[in-house]
Amino acid sequence: MFSPQLFGSSSSACSGASIFSSAFASGPPSSTSSFSGTTDTFGFGFRDSSQSSPSRSAKSTVTTPVNEKPLTGTEDDLIKRISFLSGFMVAFKDQIHTDIKLKPNNGPCISAHKSLLAARSEIFKNILSSDNCKAPPTDTDTITLSELSTEELKSFLEFLYTGDLPADKFKKHVYALYVAADKYEIPYLQESCERYMLNSLNASNALDTLDISNLHSKKKLKETTLNFIVRNMKSIVLSQKYEEFASSNPHLSVEVTRAFVEAKF
Repeated sequence: MFSPQLFGSSSSACSGASIFSSAFASGPPSSTSSFSGTTDTFGFGFRDSSQSSPSRSAKSTVTTPVNEKPLTGTEDDLIKRISFLSGFMVAFKDQIHTDIKLKPNNGPCISAHKSLLAARSEIFKNILSSDNCKAPPTDTDTITLSELSTEELKSFLEFLYTGDLPADKFKKHVYALYVAADKYEIPYLQESCERYMLNSLNASNALDTLDISNLHSKKKLKETTLNFIVRNMKSIVLSQKYEEFASSNPHLSVEVTRAFVEAKF
């Protein structure tokens, strides 16, 4: 369905399915009364005072719909919905009616849709609301994203259009995407990157994660990473990477040392 020139095939499950909610239908139970007598204009029965009172053993009966269950979408219906909503991504990959160009720090521009960018990011929305971008689209309408390479920009746009990325692209571009998500105020992308970093935290990437969490003032990510480093202090501190990290991040090295001293094992 998609042409491969912009993106590789995605092996990830489509998490976009989480945006769909099932419809629940339930009808109010109908009730009938054993009371006899006259009926008013609205159809409610009232007991005639001239008739004898019903016996104490008489009970009102209540009926409820049989086998009534919440209606949930079938898997086939869900797939159809996802396919229906993926039309915008098809328009992007096939470059249908694109009206803005995004320029990475290397390589050619990539065309996209202003409406999608504005919907995903308040920063893009403000940029596209400027007088220059309000004019009819031309071949020169371009936004430069100097913090992203061509491959990073492709992954960035893929996430904006689909709400997900294959694990291999997250692994390769997570730090660049995290920076872009922070700069352009795209919370869902930032949360997705943060979740990936926490789930894939290990001795080889912990220092990079600590660095980026500190730069972007993410307290939870920083604390979790710092605790991980303290628990794996020997393997991390004795590495060549830590020597390079310490020389370029002396303040963070001090924080690591203090956290290790204060830790209770």
